[in-house]
Amino acid sequence: MHPTPASRRSRMAPLVLTALAAALAASLAGCKGDDEPEINQLPANIAVQSVTAYTATGAGPGDTVATQDLLTAGLGKTGLGGAAPGFADAANPTPAELRRRAIYTNYRGVLDITAAGGYGTLYGPNVAVDGTVGTSEGKIAGKEYIAYADDGTGKKNVTLMVQIPASFDPANPCIVAGPSSGSRGVYGAIGSAGEWGLKHGCAVAYTDAGKGTGYHDLAADQVNLIDGRLVARPTAGTLAQFAADLSGSALAAFNTATPNRIAYKHVHSQQNPEKDWGRNVLDSLRLAFWAVNEEYAPIIAGTTSKWRMMVPRNTLVIASSISNGGAESLQAAEQDTEGLIDGVAVAEPNAQPASMSGVAVNFAGAAVPNAGKALIDYFTYRMIYEPCAAISASAQAANGTRPGWFGFGTAPTGSALTQVGGQELQTVAANRCQSLADKGLVTGATTAAQSDAALARMQAYGWADPNNNALHASHYRLADMYVALGYVVAYGKFSVGDNLCGFSLANIDGTGNVAPQAASKALLFATSNGLNSGADVIYNDSVGGPRLYHLGVSPSTSRMDGALDGELCLRNLVTGVDTVTGAALTGSALTNSQRVQAGIRDVLLTGNLRGLPTVIVAGRSDTLVPVNHSARAYAAFNSKVEGSASNLRYYEIMNGQHFDAFVPNAAGGGVQGYDSLFVPVHVYFIRAMDLVWARLKSGAALPASQVVRSIPRGGNPGAAPALTATNVPAIAATPAAADAIAASAGTVNVPN
Repeated sequence: MHPTPASRRSRMAPLVLTALAAALAASLAGCKGDDEPEINQLPANIAVQSVTAYTATGAGPGDTVATQDLLTAGLGKTGLGGAAPGFADAANPTPAELRRRAIYTNYRGVLDITAAGGYGTLYGPNVAVDGTVGTSEGKIAGKEYIAYADDGTGKKNVTLMVQIPASFDPANPCIVAGPSSGSRGVYGAIGSAGEWGLKHGCAVAYTDAGKGTGYHDLAADQVNLIDGRLVARPTAGTLAQFAADLSGSALAAFNTATPNRIAYKHVHSQQNPEKDWGRNVLDSLRLAFWAVNEEYAPIIAGTTSKWRMMVPRNTLVIASSISNGGAESLQAAEQDTEGLIDGVAVAEPNAQPASMSGVAVNFAGAAVPNAGKALIDYFTYRMIYEPCAAISASAQAANGTRPGWFGFGTAPTGSALTQVGGQELQTVAANRCQSLADKGLVTGATTAAQSDAALARMQAYGWADPNNNALHASHYRLADMYVALGYVVAYGKFSVGDNLCGFSLANIDGTGNVAPQAASKALLFATSNGLNSGADVIYNDSVGGPRLYHLGVSPSTSRMDGALDGELCLRNLVTGVDTVTGAALTGSALTNSQRVQAGIRDVLLTGNLRGLPTVIVAGRSDTLVPVNHSARAYAAFNSKVEGSASNLRYYEIMNGQHFDAFVPNAAGGGVQGYDSLFVPVHVYFIRAMDLVWARLKSGAALPASQVVRSIPRGGNPGAAPALTATNVPAIAATPAAADAIAASAGTVNVPN
């Protein structure tokens, strides 16, 4: 479907409204009971904050509404691939400037934005829905609704957004749910679900799912508004995206004891937002239905109200997105008792089965041990062993390379890539190995033997793909601690004032010490991913005083071992036992553990997708959210729960991993070596959406579950040849026997 030219839309609009009015008249003449048309009413828990029309004309100076569009904020395909847009006054950015930078940041945050990686040829604003590569910048005009959903307390303030493209056809309405990935703000899915939906003329329903940036500078007592501006907390009142529970004397005491700390919504809201992710997605869809009717439905005679003409039974709805956004859509589909959702297409979902009892994952004919663990289980496990495992001689990819950090690849020892706060990360990792050995958690008398033992533990705990071995270093440096700490705090609904396990968040200086927030804090709505932008994890209990956690000296070892003591504390709260001694926790540690475990239970998925056509795409080499714990385990779990009623298809992409944005070479903002090893999973997300669309629009069959044998780009790390269609073969209509994945009665069988 191509966008309708503005002139054609203007001629069609009266005809469409006439048709809707005629349909309404017929409905009123013959309907009764539950079939009677309804007045279009905004749900009581949702408050619209703004409605803005974007023309996509590019006319006008600066970052203003007149220069922006729905998809690219006026930057177009070229601008999204170029330098970051700036600010007239970075200390006082305007909402329009923040929006433009937020779209730029979030679009690039989940995609390989380089031409060599497929941007502009296989995906991107200029690529039409049929795959045709055009010369257009891909700007899309339309309206954008921004709203809060709250429970009446003013504390949840879940951000919702609906984008309605000018090409939306009320005679053939469609809506795509695009909840944010990771801990990102409401624009988090703009480059995935957003782009696909807008190109297809669908309204897109977004939500930050109670995460978002939600930044709180505790020292200055400043918070974000819904449009991203940073203001004093008293000024924001109940319109703050998030404000920590500390105020008055309690905040003053906290700032005195631990100065220059910050709080983020996902981590510190004390709401455990993940338990409500599905509800948030459903709220975003309810807002979308209201918004499209406000735009296109006829007015009720004698009133200013609209009829509710576009309803679930006549509107095609796909729940989608990637990573956490994928989990949010799965959770929404499981909770959808109103029939809002018609189909689901997600990639790399954080899918956590409620139970693995009677559920099994088999790979290459053998049972996979430890499959289906909860996310925080395997994240706190990995944080114990990962830095040590990363320096094993066996921690390399199938092609023998070691992409990323710790001096692997082409980064020389002593470079900015291998150091944090002036310390070699490889040295910190070796210290971790020795501390683990001292505590009896690994065997071996040498660093080499200890690191081999740590890697073997990780392989046995679910990281079984050969390429997983090589990614532990970059994941440890760039991602994993933020999840491990953030989710334990969130699940237990702990306050920022608790400094759980001796950790907090703060800006750091060049030596790894706590520093005041930078002046760029005013931009964090637009530049942050909601976890580790504008701050890092500080180990308050480090010997000698608070330090960046990488450099933390554990009290029990007197060794700079990456804050092992604090990470063991996090692990203990998840398991309920002391990781070193095996003894059950007691006292306050037990109470805290019970809080965390209750939070974990609240977020587990039921596996009941109500028979909806569903496609899950995941990269076999996903190291952040391993397929053994997520996609494979959920497919097996769903087959037990739904049995023959299941319409789930699972496509596992060889040479795919979680972070497409890591694939560009280091100069392009990625991690050195990913480019030669991996293909973009995003290509298969698009294809998954296309398949579900065809299933819902024309009844086309979904291809059977299968392994897709993509081909890495190869070449030298950092200089891989350009991606071509050959590297990303299609999902087969009928997979070969050697590629077929079978899920039945609680068991999934995945071929090698």
